[in-house]
Amino acid sequence: MELFRFCIVGGISFLLEYALLFCLTEFAGLYYLYSSAVAFVISLTVNYWLCLKFVFKVKKKQTPKQATIFIGSSVVGLGLNQLCMWIFVELCGIYYMWAKILATLIVTAWNFVMKRKAVRM
Repeated sequence: MELFRFCIVGGISFLLEYALLFCLTEFAGLYYLYSSAVAFVISLTVNYWLCLKFVFKVKKKQTPKQATIFIGSSVVGLGLNQLCMWIFVELCGIYYMWAKILATLIVTAWNFVMKRKAVRM
């Protein structure tokens, strides 16, 4: 059930991130890697809150160690996201919106393992 809730929350977060990526790139004129980073951070913030409230159902306040693991894994996740985006767009020639889907699939596995570890400590 936890994995199902994680997927629902992840889907919501992905839609937010995808929409922000598109809007920031197409309407605000930001370079796709900048848009991707901004969208990732905003989506991550929403995802963190939703994970605590609905996925892992954390009842107590997070410890500094848990927060550090969560933030650290998020920084690595952002790095993975940006690397994947760059590889898929620049080296493989994939349209950035399709590249985002591929990058998300890769980063999701990392996020689930690390976020679960962070909130279960």
